[in-house]
Amino acid sequence: MNKADPESNDPQEKVAGAATEARTPGLRRVMGTTEYFTLAFGCIVGAGWVVVIEEWLTAGGPGGAMLAYLVCGVVLVPVALAYGRLAQRMPEAGSEVAYTAAVFPPVVSFLTGWAMTFGYLVVCPYEAVAIGRLVGYILPFMNTLELYQVGEHAVYLPHLVLGLGTTLALAVLNYRGIRLSARFQNWATFGLLAVFCVFVLLALWRGRFEQMQPLFAEGEDASGVFLSTLAVLPIVPYFLMGFETVPKCSEEAAADFETRRFAPVMLLALAAGTLFYVGVIASVAMLYPWQQLSKKDFATAIAFEDAFQSKPLVWLLIFGAVLSLLKVFNGMFLSSTRLLYAMGRRGLLGARLGAVDSRFGTPTVAIGLVCAVTLLATFLGRAVLGPIAQVGSLAGALGWLAACLALGFGAGGGATHGVRALGLCGAAVSLALAVVTAWSFAWYHWVAVATWAAIGLLLWVTRPAA
Repeated sequence: MNKADPESNDPQEKVAGAATEARTPGLRRVMGTTEYFTLAFGCIVGAGWVVVIEEWLTAGGPGGAMLAYLVCGVVLVPVALAYGRLAQRMPEAGSEVAYTAAVFPPVVSFLTGWAMTFGYLVVCPYEAVAIGRLVGYILPFMNTLELYQVGEHAVYLPHLVLGLGTTLALAVLNYRGIRLSARFQNWATFGLLAVFCVFVLLALWRGRFEQMQPLFAEGEDASGVFLSTLAVLPIVPYFLMGFETVPKCSEEAAADFETRRFAPVMLLALAAGTLFYVGVIASVAMLYPWQQLSKKDFATAIAFEDAFQSKPLVWLLIFGAVLSLLKVFNGMFLSSTRLLYAMGRRGLLGARLGAVDSRFGTPTVAIGLVCAVTLLATFLGRAVLGPIAQVGSLAGALGWLAACLALGFGAGGGATHGVRALGLCGAAVSLALAVVTAWSFAWYHWVAVATWAAIGLLLWVTRPAA
């Protein structure tokens, strides 16, 4: 059910099926429902719930932060449904690249793939830097041997070594095959969910709802609720991005996987990710006065340590955060390589990116490129954490916009008026999120966007002839 029906009269399905079957060698087909869920949820929930949660609470208060996540999670439902429809009809690793190519000129397909690659790729150095901060919380010697400073933040040798080592380890894991990567994703995801359940139950037992007051940073009236929610909303798309990674591995579905399951899996992952963030925000705010966390790192760990006076409990929490970090790092690394692979295969980038290792069935050149970019960006240290979230939000929203517009204009074939309306609804949501995100940009955000766009323009004009 993962290939186009040879009896179909739909030319787009035939093209998709031919593209999938024509490659030698091809990607390995091992992904099932569990693997797709852990990929999507694993990419949605990273380490932000430990590393930067104090920024969410400071900006909007617990009520504003929770409402921002709930609003964004609900409005993304039509986007997830649109992706599910497209993945079912066009199971290709290129995802947005393939969808837009079906109805728009090649340049639109390239721009979409380039934007989405940026959205995924920036997550990798984010996680490579964050792992040093997490481990440094319980192992203070990690915060020594300062090498240099980037902005106001020091870069420590142990942090750098750990980040670089983790990147290389995940590159090797992904090179060795999708099966190993998927197994790792399963263990890390279910390990995190077990830790999450423990800490939410502890917060409900020891926490107090009145501790959360005031709920909103800007006041309890209607305008205060709106402004508090709006203060957090621009970064939320970045932290909920990941459900759309499922189609990036749609060519690697197991033979018995039914493509109609793509949409339910993505919706389940989106709902679980949204509730995870809401639950963590509520837990922290019930245990510790959130106004006092504005200038403290690792607010989640501080809240639980203060409430329970237990170092082992904090170590368990950090362990869960490390699991969370590794799975999102692995998932985004995997998705970035599949996008670059698809763009190379279609001639939108150098053809070598479309090469697949005959032994392991993995896109080796794409893996090497993502690894190299992550290694270089890791040298920037903690200074990259803040800007990455908002720039990644914009890139993700633009990718969603293009995919939904493709569905609205008939990508996937057999589109009814209802399906087209679904695509246009998802496009409207994506455009609104992109505008809200871009509205809050500082100059350095635009510098990052302009730099990536300039690199893309250079690659586009110098690409080999098809």
